[in-house]
Amino acid sequence: MSDDEKQIRTLIERWAVAVHQGDLDGVLADHAEDIVMFDVPPPYEGVRGIDAYRETWPPFFAWQAQGASFEIESLDVTVGGDVAFGYALVRCGTPRELAARPENRLRLTLGLRREQGRWVVAHEHHSFPDVSGEGTTAVAEP
Repeated sequence: MSDDEKQIRTLIERWAVAVHQGDLDGVLADHAEDIVMFDVPPPYEGVRGIDAYRETWPPFFAWQAQGASFEIESLDVTVGGDVAFGYALVRCGTPRELAARPENRLRLTLGLRREQGRWVVAHEHHSFPDVSGEGTTAVAEP
């Protein structure tokens, strides 16, 4: 594993701990000023800039304070020059939600770039699988 990959893994793992602890400063610590995030809740066009990103976290922390988990289950990192990406599956939900759908995982993708010698998150994407049609078979219309 390269030093860059180790640094990025540490950055992502430290970010996930900060999320779980409700530590806003820790969540923001390694993000670019021009961060773009596409999240599960609206706005559908995402949020742009560190100030808008910061505003998304208090509602999540309030929800999480009800006993929700936020734990990285698997993490892969790919590094190339001054850009990198990581993708992870995250156990994210309240005990009730996880009991109802124990297999459900938040999908996390992070795009990073090297700025002034350090890695920062420039893009963040969170999603859950769409299970609204689960158990149905799609049939093409003739």
